[in-house]
Amino acid sequence: MITVHNLTKTYGDKTVLNIDHLEIPKGQSFGLVGNNGAGKTTLFSLLLDLIQPSSGHIINNEVQVDQSEAWKPFTSAFIDESFLIGYLTPEEYFYFIGELRGRNKADVDALLANFDDFFHGEILNQKKYLRDLSKGNQKKVGIVASFIGNPEVVILDEPFANLDPTTQIRLKGIIKDLAAKEGVTVLVSSHDLIHVTEVCQRIVVLNKGEIVKDLLTSAETMKELEAFFAG
Repeated sequence: MITVHNLTKTYGDKTVLNIDHLEIPKGQSFGLVGNNGAGKTTLFSLLLDLIQPSSGHIINNEVQVDQSEAWKPFTSAFIDESFLIGYLTPEEYFYFIGELRGRNKADVDALLANFDDFFHGEILNQKKYLRDLSKGNQKKVGIVASFIGNPEVVILDEPFANLDPTTQIRLKGIIKDLAAKEGVTVLVSSHDLIHVTEVCQRIVVLNKGEIVKDLLTSAETMKELEAFFAG
């Protein structure tokens, strides 16, 4: 589904990402972990063509992302609050994203009905603008909006941050179902090793822009990650 070829990103004389080869198959829940500055957000930004690679390229479902926009109809993401439109209410924002993805109001309402527990009565019908919501509730909106239009690839950067424990648990179930039941390729970055180990079938560790571990999740994964980061 996604293939990275000889990918680098440099700023001046500093290389912040250097990945020779990486393949993420369709339907895999893929976790990306690393300390601050490891290159996680840089990789996601390159996947979404928000920045240009210094060399190499990324193929998403046979489309080179920096050469064509044909990947956009089947790919969605929530990276941070900059993806939101602060002067809209959550409902207005969901319908706006629905229009971009060829979905009418009824389609969007049907999707939102599946997330009542996730919203916990704090998102819809509150008559609040997105800019006036808490960071956690803004994140809920951005995450659910990324599911509109039945994307084949969903990219979530630090999705568990700022969420309360109940919502984190519900989100883990949602991510698992996307990959296991719906065949969506889900890419998740997180500083929380426990969460990412629980929801991802595979975990890649980045350190100073390079892949240093590529693990299929097992009973030993958490110990291996803790040993790496403790050392």
